[in-house]
Amino acid sequence: MTTRRQHADIYVSSFGLAAVVSLALGAGQAHAAPLGEPHLTTAPRTAEEAARVATVTAPTDDFTAPEPFEPRPAGAATLFGDDSESAFSQSSANMSEERDMDFILGNGFFKKFWVTAPSSTRSSDGLGPIYNARACQQCHINDGRGHPPENAADEGVSMFLRLSIPADASDLSAETLSYLSAAPEPTYGLQLQDKSVAGIPTEGQMRITYTDLPVTLGDGTVVTLRQPDYSVVDLQSGPLHPGVQLSPRVAPQMIGLGLLEAIPEADILAHADPDDADGDGISGRPNTVWSAEFGQFMLGRFGLKAGAATVREQSAMAFHADMGLSTSLLPEGWGECTAAQTACLAAPDGNSPEQGDLEAGDLVLDLVTFYGRNLAVPARRDISDPAVLRGKELFYDTGCTSCHTPKFVTHRLPDQPEQSFQLIWPYTDMLLHDMGPGLADNRPEWQATGQEWRTAPLWGIGLTGTVSGHTNLLHDGRARNLLEAILWHGGEAEAARETVRQMPSDDRDALIKYLESL
Repeated sequence: MTTRRQHADIYVSSFGLAAVVSLALGAGQAHAAPLGEPHLTTAPRTAEEAARVATVTAPTDDFTAPEPFEPRPAGAATLFGDDSESAFSQSSANMSEERDMDFILGNGFFKKFWVTAPSSTRSSDGLGPIYNARACQQCHINDGRGHPPENAADEGVSMFLRLSIPADASDLSAETLSYLSAAPEPTYGLQLQDKSVAGIPTEGQMRITYTDLPVTLGDGTVVTLRQPDYSVVDLQSGPLHPGVQLSPRVAPQMIGLGLLEAIPEADILAHADPDDADGDGISGRPNTVWSAEFGQFMLGRFGLKAGAATVREQSAMAFHADMGLSTSLLPEGWGECTAAQTACLAAPDGNSPEQGDLEAGDLVLDLVTFYGRNLAVPARRDISDPAVLRGKELFYDTGCTSCHTPKFVTHRLPDQPEQSFQLIWPYTDMLLHDMGPGLADNRPEWQATGQEWRTAPLWGIGLTGTVSGHTNLLHDGRARNLLEAILWHGGEAEAARETVRQMPSDDRDALIKYLESL
């Protein structure tokens, strides 16, 4: 069993930058545009296929009946016949029996509770020393959404705080910062870990207070939103930097990730309009992130601000920051400990020869990645209901589809049959949008500003209550239902929000019913 060592530049080591800084590729050039899709083995589309894709993904103007294939939001991978609490935990419907065994094994690792090192169960030790959860499933409840703490006794295991400071306040070089998502808080890093192994202090505890914010609808109905305020108490390693930026994050749902990963980059970028050239008030733009796996900048797809390029890297970052587990992408056994946390760095880790001198070796990471890529999207419900069809028309007329793009067709992928050439309905453009000051966390992430968020996919949103046991929505769960989530929209979505706010109650109810059918 090895011991943790203090690194002269903890952030360069922890985020895999040591091999990066010598690259000839300049940071400014790298950030200019996404650089391809090395995570996918693709077969090019023929001209005939491209024409078919353009036809099938064109927006509809007929709301008298469902569109062809609309009941299948994930194409052939769509799950039918399960609207229960396990609806987000099933494998792609088009998966072979042989590959389904890998899905089952990945599920086992996703649910696995890790323990402190050293332990007699060497394949399960290495937790921490500081962490937020002991298992992936603790945050992603039934593979669905997490929620804010509900009361004083709730540990809030499915929610955490991201940390950073302004780049101009950091001691790190501009070169190093260009390969980090944000400038780490000097003492506590990029994430607040509120749990720790025996003998190691936790970093601190998140506190939330809410203020009522009444909103009057067009018909006189008053909806009371809750405005959260975040702070950190019980800090164990000294005060936070005076310029600290706090960003609350609730664990998102897991369904359809492999399909989102398989959307052609060119099709996502075709929706980008960073300068609002068409004058519609919508300025979606891509996030560009450093990929430690592929050694290049790539299009960000995952996370609430599109801060990760692939499912595998998103999984490795969760192992690293949420559980303190080393992987081949982030191999340091100390997890998120910083140079200021000497006891944390000195604690034993769980790196073992059986796992390739890691705590979660490539077999574990690959199986969890396969599992995450293949969590099926449930079929639509009540799709022919007249109220649902009316709500769909309102969704389009209000301008919601300007960001919540209904349809894409995935790449042809010879080695990923479940995701290959599927017509999917995720209701996201995968781009960043300014959502206004009301939803701002005032914390940047790669190219995302403090007011920008990736458009959240809406597929499966109507099953949130059934799967996760609550209906909390948005990045920090402040919205307690779909209407509250809409009323929080601002910035580029302000016009759409105001249209919904002024709707007659019958139209508003139809819109909500449509969203509940997704």
